[in-house]
Amino acid sequence: MKKLLHLVGELGKGLLQCAAIVTLTFIFCRTIPGDAVDVLGIEGGLTAEQALAMRREMGLADPWFVQFLHWLEAAANGDLGTSLRFGRPVAEMIANALPVTLKLAGESFVLGLALALFLALYSVIRKNKWGERWVEILNTWSIAMPTFCAGVIFILIFSIWLGWLPVLGSFVLPVIIMALDNGGQIVKPLSEELKESACLPHIRTARAKGLAPLRIALYHILPNTTGILLSLSGLVLGSLVAGTLTMEILFGLPGLGSLTLNAIHGRDTPVVLACVAFIAVCLVLINTAVDILRQMADPRTAS
Repeated sequence: MKKLLHLVGELGKGLLQCAAIVTLTFIFCRTIPGDAVDVLGIEGGLTAEQALAMRREMGLADPWFVQFLHWLEAAANGDLGTSLRFGRPVAEMIANALPVTLKLAGESFVLGLALALFLALYSVIRKNKWGERWVEILNTWSIAMPTFCAGVIFILIFSIWLGWLPVLGSFVLPVIIMALDNGGQIVKPLSEELKESACLPHIRTARAKGLAPLRIALYHILPNTTGILLSLSGLVLGSLVAGTLTMEILFGLPGLGSLTLNAIHGRDTPVVLACVAFIAVCLVLINTAVDILRQMADPRTAS
């Protein structure tokens, strides 16, 4: 019962944070000079009378708190509104952009996790300087190399100089860049945890029985690190939000990041609010799911 109350409390706290994020986002959108009508006027040359009529039609002439309450009421009923620039349902626009973001985030996470597991296990099994060196290299890469800078470098090398991949629309380079960043965040703490687990009494007993090092690592050492592996995975999944935003913009991928940035440029407040709210709720759900799985894997963390 205590576990359930704890999880409900954490979920409620996360939802309150989502509400605060959405509210601040709306306020920031309103403090930016101009609105969607101004953008449409620049693109199509509206007269002052036409612009005023459009603002009244879109509800932009109302006070900002009235606009926000109208949006909240509609969102509570499952209606995310209509794009001010394109006249399309916001839910439809998010549904079209979501598969791109999920593919980018999912593939990079799986590849980064696999890379971190391989290097961490290799360093524990082999116990040589090369294993430790590769762990340090990948960890240093994730700390010292921002994904945006890595993206620019990879485009120069593989797209412009070598001509192997297109600059825009390719998933290969952004997946590799984000996988290196994700793996670097996981590999160092995981390697240290594996080393500590390798010194436990039952591991020494397994070695004394003559079990193969790979079998010991996979079936005896690795299960002891489930808790920290889940925690690190949760942190990486949360950081993927910023990572996918950068990669989508840099490589021209039509995901949630590009949709949000274009909406900000176009002062399309309903799209911005819906995207931010969706991302915030996803982060809360990810953190809650990781918390549940960590407690299932290691009940001691419940305290």
